[in-house]
Amino acid sequence: MAHNLDSTNGTTSFVTARQDAWHQLGQVLPAGFTANEALEHGYLGGWNTRKVDIYAAAEDGELLQVPNRFAVIRDNPVNPGQKDVLGNVGAAYRVIQNEDLAGLLDTMVDESGAHFETAGAVDGGAKVFITMRLPEHVLVGGVDRVDQYLAAMTSHDGSMPTTVMVTPIRIVCQNTMNLAFKNSRNAFRVRHTSGAKRALVQQARDALEFSFKYLDNFAEEAERLVNTPLSLGEFERIMTEEFGPADLEDAPKAVATRWENKIDEMMRLFVESNTHKAVRDTAWAGVNSMTEWYDHFAPVRDVLEEDAGAVRARKALLLPDFKNRARKAVLRAVA
Repeated sequence: MAHNLDSTNGTTSFVTARQDAWHQLGQVLPAGFTANEALEHGYLGGWNTRKVDIYAAAEDGELLQVPNRFAVIRDNPVNPGQKDVLGNVGAAYRVIQNEDLAGLLDTMVDESGAHFETAGAVDGGAKVFITMRLPEHVLVGGVDRVDQYLAAMTSHDGSMPTTVMVTPIRIVCQNTMNLAFKNSRNAFRVRHTSGAKRALVQQARDALEFSFKYLDNFAEEAERLVNTPLSLGEFERIMTEEFGPADLEDAPKAVATRWENKIDEMMRLFVESNTHKAVRDTAWAGVNSMTEWYDHFAPVRDVLEEDAGAVRARKALLLPDFKNRARKAVLRAVA
């Protein structure tokens, strides 16, 4: 599938609550679904992910074992008897089952009042994610609600450590404000090595504890931005300096056109978007115009239009660099 959600015979490994933060994709369950329901309805359970030896076929057909490399395989959750290769890893790699990922967040439900929001797999099952919505939220400027989420991600191909992170989401337009603040951590990572399972539970608890400090820092900075005026001309200058080509006149026509389209769309959002109507012409609106563009309007190459939203949803959580750049650029400009 172009959107990279794991799919077998048209069945997609994705589940979401009715009021979802992931663009209404996949199987929909009532709010408050459990870890077991996420695994069952998201086709994430029973994979039996495991390491097996890798062999190379010589010219004469002899099979030679590849030293110190292993394939990670799973039992396909849709087709019984089918096995899928998820990646290849080294000898030190330790498998973390999807059940482990769901289980560690399940322990947070009673402690925090959180509930499951989404769960799914991408890249053919190589990466799995689960998100929970925490009960705390912020009203920026008294009008712009931002909820707080706990997200857990892991990979079965060695491409990323298991990660537990705190990320705020603006409810009015479902922008993922995946930002890192100077005085608080928003992500905890556990490598796929010996002791990983034991470390996961502690990291989840650390993330929950740090979420309160993170939200305080987020609220403080957001209030500062919402109380700082920002004109359209200043907003255009910020975008041009941060995201424009080094030399627009000498840039290839295609590059210049893409840049101009991006700037025009973000300026339109700054002036017209109803998602920040109540905080118009502020630095907070500037940050959110850029993040709204990234989450909902950024071009996605080689993808059908009906799949573009899924690609953007995945990038919103896994690729926060653009949003961090946007936030820092606005902060520098209004300092």
